[in-house]
Amino acid sequence: MTVESLNKQRVMHLLDAFARGDIEAALSCCTDDVDFLTHAPIDVLPHMGPRHGKAELRELWQTVWSRYQDIRYKAPQIVADGDDVATYLHGYFTKRSSGRIVQFDMAVFYTFRNGQVAQIREIIDSYDLVQQVLEREIGPLIAGAGIDEG
Repeated sequence: MTVESLNKQRVMHLLDAFARGDIEAALSCCTDDVDFLTHAPIDVLPHMGPRHGKAELRELWQTVWSRYQDIRYKAPQIVADGDDVATYLHGYFTKRSSGRIVQFDMAVFYTFRNGQVAQIREIIDSYDLVQQVLEREIGPLIAGAGIDEG
């Protein structure tokens, strides 16, 4: 088995553990100093700020699970090059407060060190995600903000 195929399996194991709510199993896939960064508007989603280490990542994942009752992923693309794995994911998160499903696409990049995830970088379609989380159109809010194009 190549390191690439092994690392792809490791990513899918982490995603499967997280999706079933087994945060400790997901964290066991990570180094103690795991570094997490997502490109999301932290003024609307403050829990999505940068995280360093298992304790901070656990806190983030616990916050996500406190807000959503069902989390599913589809991974139509996963590519590995040595210790780097890139995924294109479709996420489906069911909100606890309303039962509504938030659907979004994201690219997630993982870097491995000694067989464990040392770095996670997420790029999310945050415009669409924020509209779904807030359950309203945000285009008029942005347009009404009087953005200076100067």
